[in-house]
Amino acid sequence: MLLLSFQISFFQFACAQPDRWQQHVKYNMDINMDVSTNRFSGKQKLEYTNNSPDTLYRVFYHLFWNAFQPNSMMDEHSRSWGKVTNGKNPGWDPRVADRILNLKPEEIGYQKIISLKMNGVVQPYKVQETILEVDLTKPILPKSTVTFDMEFEAQVPIQIRRSGRDNPQTQVRYSMSQWYPKLCEYDYEGWHASPYVSSEFYGVWGDFDVKISIDKNYILGASGYLQNPNQVGYGYEAEGAKVTRPAGDKLSWHFVAPQVHDFVWAADPAYKHVSKKIRNDLTIHLLYKSTNAPDADWLKILDIAPRALAFMEKTFGPYPYKQYSFIHGGDGGMEYPMATLLKEPAGWVHEWMHSWYQGMMGTNEIKYPWMDEGFAQYATARVWAHINNDTVPASIFKKEYESYFKLVKSNMHEPLVTNGDHFSSFNSYQYSSYFKGAVFLSQLGYIVGDATLDRILLEYYKDWKFKHPNPNDFIRVAEKVSRIELGWYQDFWINSIKTVDYSIDSLWEEGGKSNIRLRMVGKMPMPIDVLMQFKDGSKVLAYIPQYSMFGSKRPEDKGINRQEFEPWKWTQSTYIFRVDRKLTDLKVIEIDPTQRMADVNRANNKLELNW
Repeated sequence: MLLLSFQISFFQFACAQPDRWQQHVKYNMDINMDVSTNRFSGKQKLEYTNNSPDTLYRVFYHLFWNAFQPNSMMDEHSRSWGKVTNGKNPGWDPRVADRILNLKPEEIGYQKIISLKMNGVVQPYKVQETILEVDLTKPILPKSTVTFDMEFEAQVPIQIRRSGRDNPQTQVRYSMSQWYPKLCEYDYEGWHASPYVSSEFYGVWGDFDVKISIDKNYILGASGYLQNPNQVGYGYEAEGAKVTRPAGDKLSWHFVAPQVHDFVWAADPAYKHVSKKIRNDLTIHLLYKSTNAPDADWLKILDIAPRALAFMEKTFGPYPYKQYSFIHGGDGGMEYPMATLLKEPAGWVHEWMHSWYQGMMGTNEIKYPWMDEGFAQYATARVWAHINNDTVPASIFKKEYESYFKLVKSNMHEPLVTNGDHFSSFNSYQYSSYFKGAVFLSQLGYIVGDATLDRILLEYYKDWKFKHPNPNDFIRVAEKVSRIELGWYQDFWINSIKTVDYSIDSLWEEGGKSNIRLRMVGKMPMPIDVLMQFKDGSKVLAYIPQYSMFGSKRPEDKGINRQEFEPWKWTQSTYIFRVDRKLTDLKVIEIDPTQRMADVNRANNKLELNW
């Protein structure tokens, strides 16, 4: 009954948003794991609802683990990245490098389909490495539901990227992500049958019911809610309850995860499991090993989580689920609905923020990785600033801006619209998606005002949770809230690699008034804040909107007199404004004193005048 009411509230929660249809899945899976061979067999029943206006004549599934075989697309792509040098180092992700090429048969990963039926009828299919193509014997009509029954087998690969087994650094046995045949997303753009090459994921919203039978000595963490805690034990049992495990060498773990687009689990016989109820309807689970980080570092997560969550929900929107699991595993940090895999505790805030960006938003991470990683990186900096009581923008996002400037100076700078699999190197992908993506939001705060940006982020959550938004969707929310046109910002920052560079060109006095000429050195236009400090201690902020904004941000600091001037047209390389003070009254003049504008040469932004 509790689960039913939760699902109903989720449905209402998701529907009060822009009208964009969503496909729906309902997975029911039974898994039988053999830890001696690192293989498992699975039965999957999938109810698929076609909410689109289209008739579907075929469907596609992801078979992610087939990427972990010599000469796969992932292998070839990684080795091609390795031919691109970044300084003295190869341009590949060092976790992958050329390791796939050298895998032995017992170390590879695979997912093999044994049988597939739709509504009881056998379906013809073709495996194309990490994509299963199914030509349906009968089309799926709009607004109809069909049931697929599948039997499959899989072998867990050695830990290389995201999922796998026996990572020598963590010594975790199983990090089970991308472990099941997963139906590809079909949306208003069509099918997204993207092969598993390097980037992350895109999935269909739905409900998961998963039963995992495994050696009884293994402890699991997973997405969803454990349905048989008093049979399992290991710290999941109700307080004071007696654990009654069934006889036999295996134990069945039963999880249910509503309204998610993926399901992850991990297993190890030496996990330490600690949980904490941080509010009446939310429990945090922590599963870790004392291998590559001290216990105290892991346990700090539970200490800080309540304060972090309060800020997250106030700033980015409510967390709607009743549990979250931080699980030691994987090869770095990798986010999934209601859970994350962590190689070490340091990245826990970033991965938890992925519950918003990408967990609840569900943006296509392959096409728009910056909307996932960049937004999470920005939010992470905000959360840590709150925890550490840091209120200075220049220090909050210091790492993000410095990393972006490093990207600009390198030969790695590519437009943010680049598909995640198409970046020229791993570093190009990482610096663009994480850091330039984060600066996108911080700099947007400069354009519209930080208080307005906070309103935008909450409205974005309200309008687009569980809806798979794209960049245009976010820009439209930002425009509606700020009443500023932002298409130009999207064109320059996301669609190009043009950079911001403004300078103070010259000063002169005329008729007892000071004339100040600014120069646009870079190719990307921006609104300009110019702070003038006078010898008498007074300050004036000159605000010059960018012409294409067709609007202005509200004054941000009520303690400083702001004078707004005519907009600066981006076709003009210079701009002159006049203030009613003598030139010799000026002490300091500075462009962008808060340093939120990503000016690639800040050396020409400030003049200190010694008259």
